[in-house]
Amino acid sequence: MGTVGSRTDEITGERRQLINVAYRLLGSVTEAEDAVQDAYARWYGLPRSRREEIRSPGAWLSTVTSRICLDLLGSARARRERYVGAWLPEPLPDRTEWDHAGGADTTGPADPADQIVLDESVSMAFLVVLESMTPAERVAFVLHDVFRYPFAEIAGVLGRTSAACKQLAASARRRVSAAHAPPPATGRADVVRHVKEAWETKDIAALVELLDPAAVMTADGGGMTGAALRPVEGGARIAQYMIAIADKAPGLELLLRSVNGAPGLVAQRAGAIMTVAAFDISAGRVTRIWAVRNPEKLRPWGRED
Repeated sequence: MGTVGSRTDEITGERRQLINVAYRLLGSVTEAEDAVQDAYARWYGLPRSRREEIRSPGAWLSTVTSRICLDLLGSARARRERYVGAWLPEPLPDRTEWDHAGGADTTGPADPADQIVLDESVSMAFLVVLESMTPAERVAFVLHDVFRYPFAEIAGVLGRTSAACKQLAASARRRVSAAHAPPPATGRADVVRHVKEAWETKDIAALVELLDPAAVMTADGGGMTGAALRPVEGGARIAQYMIAIADKAPGLELLLRSVNGAPGLVAQRAGAIMTVAAFDISAGRVTRIWAVRNPEKLRPWGRED
């Protein structure tokens, strides 16, 4: 009859959507993959008769994945407290960069990072704002405003009424609306390119001019590599810090790359990715730099052969 086969295809086809939801909820490719794998394990752990009773396996998997993410978000605060230095979301290359890095294998199963749709909802600035929300706010907002899930369905995930979920989403929306809209991609690319050129030539005056006086740079080394444990504040201090890095790392190569769907920089040395930097830009100047150096968060950017 083909019913079993068609349902299996339907279930397998949900993976891409689930990975996209989980990454936005968790900010981690690894945790997103684990959450989705856990949801599938629970599905296949159900008695066959129970699985056949479920009219929409996709909706069931979405609900379970979201609940798993909610639990992970609830425990994240304790894990963040043990984390060495600042915690930042995992940066993602776009599809062409992933292929270039050698991570994609068109003959085998797709890597989770390769399945994430890169749009404004995965920009580093957006993900950092999501980190400021309560777990319930984040789930309600991401599911409704990003993925257009109905509040009745979100209520089943959060165990609250639809009205309460609407309030959570509205509260989260106010946090997001406080962030300014990103500039046109062309303007942002020009600023990042100028930062690269000034950094390469160690032109501190040019860097200071490109950085907003109140700019903030946050680095994430996770205790596994050298990184400032606290945010570096002020354009002049950031410029000095960047020049100091260049002086301590001869042979450092800077590459213009897409980071979470926006122009960014990748620093590599002897072919190894050392840092992935994302930028927030306003009025032609850099206002925020997020520099991810934790090697565990740079896996999508290159693999050893």
